Amino acid sequence: MSEAQERAWGELAPRYVIDVPRDAAATSILPDSQIDPAAVWGRDAPLIVEIGSGQGHAIVHAASSRPDVDFLAIEVFRAGLARTMLDADRAGAGNLRLVEANAPEVLEHLLPAASVDELWVFFPDPWHKKKHTKRRLVTGEFAAVAATALKDGGVLRLATDWEDYAVQMRDVMTGAGDFEPAFTGEWAPRFDGRVLTAFERKGARVGRDIRDLAYRRRARS
Repeated sequence: MSEAQERAWGELAPRYVIDVPRDAAATSILPDSQIDPAAVWGRDAPLIVEIGSGQGHAIVHAASSRPDVDFLAIEVFRAGLARTMLDADRAGAGNLRLVEANAPEVLEHLLPAASVDELWVFFPDPWHKKKHTKRRLVTGEFAAVAATALKDGGVLRLATDWEDYAVQMRDVMTGAGDFEPAFTGEWAPRFDGRVLTAFERKGARVGRDIRDLAYRRRARS
């Protein structure tokens, strides 16, 4: 991290970062480490979670624009979390919290079942080389973990600028019995709650189509 990021981590992490018990890996979460969102945020409010928040552009904009909603950013790269905290502090986004951990473990071990109103996965690593595609986040196993974390009627929002990953996401979610499409046609319209970042502009500039998808969690039986 840069000197400013190191300083931000030291000064701002106690306010923004959720301290979690670790399992074997540095970014793991010990099973049975569930938090109480009302205690963490100090209120009962809708909860939106972003997986792979990067430098935090999308979630800081959303949190500062919607003070009545609680937000959680999940990221494994500490430099990105430090930048997120700096921007959140400047924007006065006191409704944002961060966790440095692997996203599936956050959904499985840290967040209570049926506690999340929306789950965002915007531009995850496409692992575009064929030998690496098995590392992609959005799989049937991920869909099952997401279904557990989301409330009935909660929404999973996806976006990518890699066409084959977009198709894979759609295929995975079509086969996920706990979800139904929250759009009609081939692709969802661009989610207007997602701020246009430099990353998205770059993808469009080099000719990549930005694909959005949205799925609603079916009511539990």
